[in-house]
Parts: sequence; C-alpha cells; structure tokens
Amino acid sequence: MTLKAVSAAVDPYGLMVMGHTFNKVLIGTDAHWWTIFTQSAEYINAVENPVDTWSKRILNEIADRLDATVHFPSDGPPYAPFIAWALDTGRFWQSPTGMMIHDRAGLMISIRGALEFTHEFKDASEGSRPCDACTDRPCVAACPVGALSAETPYDVPACKAYLDTPAGVQCMTRGCHVRRACPVSQSFDRSDAQTAFHMKAFHR
Repeated sequence: MTLKAVSAAVDPYGLMVMGHTFNKVLIGTDAHWWTIFTQSAEYINAVENPVDTWSKRILNEIADRLDATVHFPSDGPPYAPFIAWALDTGRFWQSPTGMMIHDRAGLMISIRGALEFTHEFKDASEGSRPCDACTDRPCVAACPVGALSAETPYDVPACKAYLDTPAGVQCMTRGCHVRRACPVSQSFDRSDAQTAFHMKAFHR
C-alpha cells in the first residue's frame, strides 16, 4: 500500500491525506468535502452527530478495502493521541494562537480519522511551518475576546459568550475570526455554509 493509493481511495469522498507517521495516515476533509457531505443520508436526514457518523461509515468502508484499521478522534475514553500523531507527521505545528496549523489547510483543520496499516510508510512527510514566513501574524489579534493564545488555555466560556452577542453573529455565520485571519486558511476555500454548520455544532 502506498500513500498515493490511500489518497486515491479517500479523494472521491472529499477527504485527503493530511500527513502520516510510521504506519498511521491521518485523513481530513479537503476543500470539496462539504459538497459531497451535504448529499449524504447523514446530512439530509439530520442524524445525530452527522459528521462523526458519516466519517465512521466512510472510513470503515475504506479501511476494509485497504486492509487497514481505523481510529476516530471521537472514540473514547481512552482517546487516541491524535494531536501527538499530527505533530509527528511534520505537517502540523502549534500556531501562535495555540491551535494547530497545517501546511495546506491552515487553521481549518478537520481530522476525521487515522488509517493504521501493518507496514510503515517510507515516503517523506515533511512540510514547512507557515507561521515562520508570516510576518504580520493576523491570527494573534483576531479574536475579539482574546480567547486564543499559545500561552494560556483556550477560554471556551469567553468565546461562547461572545457568540451570543450581536457582534458574534459574524463568527457564527462565517466562522472563527482567528481561523479566517490565517492566510493559509483563506487559500483553503472552506465555504461559509460549512463553517456555519460547524459553528452551530460547537455552540450547542
């Protein structure tokens, strides 16, 4: 099994290989995922936890075809160490906001699962940290309530309280100011409809 074959297997579902570490390949949503997901039974029928349900159905099918084992971030406790796996790939880093950043998706990261194989991949999985070449770092000052910082834990109550205000409507409909401020995120082309869907789920 090659990474090229894994990529070809997941691409029709709007998914992409976001990196690999040893024998595990991290699978996340690509820019065209939303169009595919909104045509699924999980979305149309508004099932509970539609994204997780869809991810498990699709990635289990792919894992069966590729003779792999699949792990999901939502399974636990105990939870699989997805953050450690991601950082080990050489394609994810901590951003100045404390959130992880990906060399292609920026701050618009959505890892749906990890495929584990019985062999290690020898292909290089190294990118360059986008923040190192970003002189302005607009993400640092983008949060209206300072909820995100590399030095302090994510202030979820402050974030959600802001979302309940008139000014927070833009975050709810277009997405987190911090994520949208990242130049790499802007080039990843996530639709406002997808972002609003995720924000609604987060704010429940």
